Amino acid sequence: MPRNDWACSAREMNVVKVNRKSHRGDGTIRVKLILAAAALCLAGHAAVAEELTGALEKIRSTGVITIGHPESAFPFSYYDKNEKVVGYSMDLCHVIVDAVKARLGLARLEVKLVPITPSLRVPSILSGKIDLGCDTMTNNVERQKVVAFSSTFFVAAIRFVSKAAADLHTLDDLKGRTVVSTIATTNLKQISELNDQRHLGLTILGAKDNFEALRMLESDRAAAQVMDDILLYGAVADSAAPADYVVSDQALSVEPYGILLPPDDPAFKQVADGALAAIYRSGEINRIYAKWFLSPIPPNGVNLNVPMSAALKRAIEHPTDNGDPKAYMMQNAAQ
Repeated sequence: MPRNDWACSAREMNVVKVNRKSHRGDGTIRVKLILAAAALCLAGHAAVAEELTGALEKIRSTGVITIGHPESAFPFSYYDKNEKVVGYSMDLCHVIVDAVKARLGLARLEVKLVPITPSLRVPSILSGKIDLGCDTMTNNVERQKVVAFSSTFFVAAIRFVSKAAADLHTLDDLKGRTVVSTIATTNLKQISELNDQRHLGLTILGAKDNFEALRMLESDRAAAQVMDDILLYGAVADSAAPADYVVSDQALSVEPYGILLPPDDPAFKQVADGALAAIYRSGEINRIYAKWFLSPIPPNGVNLNVPMSAALKRAIEHPTDNGDPKAYMMQNAAQ
């Protein structure tokens, strides 16, 4: 509690007492004015009693919170037919926005949306261009050295999709072929490492986003696209000919997703984690999940029909921001 603020409040209260005794003939107006002045001073004391820093201070001072979002990460963040950004990640980020608004006691909080690509999301959060990254970004130990993540809100696995006619099912089937993945993702890193370790002789291409990667598969510029399985399921289901594609059964790794947060900002992370924990405890997360993965979704009414995994159920029951994929594999085995 700042000393000067308390002194101000004490002085105002003394003034009220004095004026009540010496100005009784002035009626109640003067007393009300002095009481109002004291109340303002006390309000000022309450406003500065909490020293905000980082993202919370920035958001309170500007009245704006900025969300970074991918444009084609169906069904996590993408545009519907009305060019509105919708998706599972976006719903969760709006839960966090509401929590930030309540935490700061703001009557209004403007939400600004900024499109981001995988290569731009980390620079955008580090520079303060965005306050939240509502993406399908894998939380891992290496990335935690640079940025922060909320509690896990989805658990995916890296797989590949190919044309059914090509009859490709395992990594060995891909030997000597061309594959594509998205730049600045763990997927591209993973397939590059596997290529070296297993001497697959792959030609690996980088696409700017998931949409471009799928177009390269469709046009036979690549024999397979390597990506998080849930994104592949969504891309195939929303394609013109879903039956033409098959997602591999073989999983290359486990990928826990977290909302991207600024580094070294524990107060802001506490609000984000608290907001997610609240909907986890209440069960609201089950409704949100069903909305995007077990129901017809815009723009074409596709139903992905992907039940919640055992690993995600465990992460919801016991919220965690663990960046070690082994922790989620053990959770899976425990189920």
